[in-house]
Amino acid sequence: QVQLVESGGGLVQPGGSLRLSCAASGSIFSLYTMGWYRQAPGKQRELVADITSAGRTNLADSVKGRFTISRDNARKTVYLQMNSLKREDTAVYYCNAVYIATTKTYDYWGQGTQVTVSS
Repeated sequence: QVQLVESGGGLVQPGGSLRLSCAASGSIFSLYTMGWYRQAPGKQRELVADITSAGRTNLADSVKGRFTISRDNARKTVYLQMNSLKREDTAVYYCNAVYIATTKTYDYWGQGTQVTVSS
């Protein structure tokens, strides 16, 4: 079992920056692929970025060059550094942890944190 708690959301002006954190507890954090997803009003949840247990990262085209995902296995925390924020980045951001075992997939979500980009 993994519990995920996001923090760091808030209101920021266009062009500003925020860093989201997702603290995990309860299981072997280092084995999980950690991801950040977002969901804007009226839209489907979409992948923003993820990072594997080996540290390989993947970012959505819409955030490449602006967002960075990283993880600290000792602190059981994954981060999303968001720079040059745009109004269209406004959404609820969710942390996700996935581990694919031989016979079962473990998939956990945080409660979400609101990011609002507005002047």
